[in-house]
Amino acid sequence: MTDAQTKTINRLDAEGAVRQLIARYAHHLDEGKFGEVADLLQHAEFDVVGNVVAGRDAIEAFLDAGIQRHADGTPRTWHTVTNTLIDVDGSGEQASSSSYYTVFQQLDGFPLQPIVTGKYLDRFARVDGEWRFVRRAVTAHSLGDLQHHVMGSNAEPAKASA
Repeated sequence: MTDAQTKTINRLDAEGAVRQLIARYAHHLDEGKFGEVADLLQHAEFDVVGNVVAGRDAIEAFLDAGIQRHADGTPRTWHTVTNTLIDVDGSGEQASSSSYYTVFQQLDGFPLQPIVTGKYLDRFARVDGEWRFVRRAVTAHSLGDLQHHVMGSNAEPAKASA
């Protein structure tokens, strides 16, 4: 195998691992599994529209305090992540990505609707041989009705959805 082929395989492997992390985050968040989200972000600085937390326990506490769970134990949200761009550095040990997200929500008396759109700006690195988030910045582009999602009712942009 040539050096170029090895680099291509390593890049594709990194991109696949990064896509898995991005998808797992959305799945765990929508399932109300904040501990699992915190596990994914345990090596990361987590910046939600300027509110920055770091460390597994601090991230889980931040999510528990900020996101409403409903009767089924979930936030009743559905995160859709699109337009993901991934760049892997030349060493194959670090990567960054940018993705658009849209969060939909539906509850009894609250019809299905998008409640927030924005962009995830992520950095990743290999930690003990595995790809991990090292930074996740959540930006908000458009805000809808967050009264059933973010603690404190119709929140300001600084409290937008994770």
